[in-house]
Amino acid sequence: MEWSPTFECHVRPDGEHEYRIGHQLIDEFLEFVVGRARPNTVRAYAHDLSVFFTVVRKEPTEVRPKDVMSFVTAQRRPKSGAENVVRIADGSSGLSAATIKRRLAAVSSFYGYLITRDDVDVSANPVPRGIATRKSRSRGGRGLPLVRGVRRLPRILDADEVESLMGALRTERDRAMTQAMVLGGLRRCEVLGLRLGDLRLGEWRVLITEGKGGHERLVPLSPTFFATVARYMDRERPEEATTDLLFVSLKGPRRGQPLSVPGLDQIMSAARERAGLSHGTCHELRHTCFTRLREAGMAIEAIQAQAGHRSITSTRVYLHLDMHWLADEYRRAIEAIEAQATVGMAQ
Repeated sequence: MEWSPTFECHVRPDGEHEYRIGHQLIDEFLEFVVGRARPNTVRAYAHDLSVFFTVVRKEPTEVRPKDVMSFVTAQRRPKSGAENVVRIADGSSGLSAATIKRRLAAVSSFYGYLITRDDVDVSANPVPRGIATRKSRSRGGRGLPLVRGVRRLPRILDADEVESLMGALRTERDRAMTQAMVLGGLRRCEVLGLRLGDLRLGEWRVLITEGKGGHERLVPLSPTFFATVARYMDRERPEEATTDLLFVSLKGPRRGQPLSVPGLDQIMSAARERAGLSHGTCHELRHTCFTRLREAGMAIEAIQAQAGHRSITSTRVYLHLDMHWLADEYRRAIEAIEAQATVGMAQ
């Protein structure tokens, strides 16, 4: 039976957002995910599943690998009227590989949920793990990925660019949020999720409760950040604010209410424009922080803990080490090795 998804969002009495797309199985999956994922993840699942079933136009129990492959092909096609437009990054048209992979991940998670439930006619996940090759068939591997993406690392800011960005910020609140990212490596959602009780003033540490995957961690942060927060609390934070979230709107109809993601993005975008910078997003500030910490001698295992990464491989991706720093580190190490090798040798 053919059906058409309808993306809907409702706010429950407890303030949580509830997403539905008009099919019982999918809506039950989204309700299940609410207790296991961050709000942004739930919204992305709902949107991506809506897109998938709009294209496939089949009941969930009727979807086969062929339908998934056709979906990938459709997503790679350029939009009507933009056939001659390609991305500079990878020379492709249509949606980016990252977007398509995210949508396939949502579909795969949904079918994993149905298989685990074991009460519907779904015995296998229709999203292939990869395209089989001779080697993968003989060794039991995944084969070639369905979507091959181009890995691009965000740019980092040098010291002068950081100084220019900080100088372009207009409030102590904005400076404190930026310092949390460039000095502490906090994610955007972690900055906005900070609560008054999360600040450990005597220890110069903050408790991160809004971490990726719902993980908590206690991390150190520069005294400079705490000094800026103190000025923000004394001079700028509205007295009428009732939320315990640290960063709130300072003016307009939302004065005293929690600052939103679009609000923070707008602040950073305006500051970059005033500073004459072409880059300097929240994520790039996080990359900048970890690269500078590593160049200053901080162990990569410590950076992993600071970043909240479960795998040290993720931490390595964040490091954009300067070639001069790398050369100096190599010379220092090789001189120590050669010095040890000559001990006891005849001169």
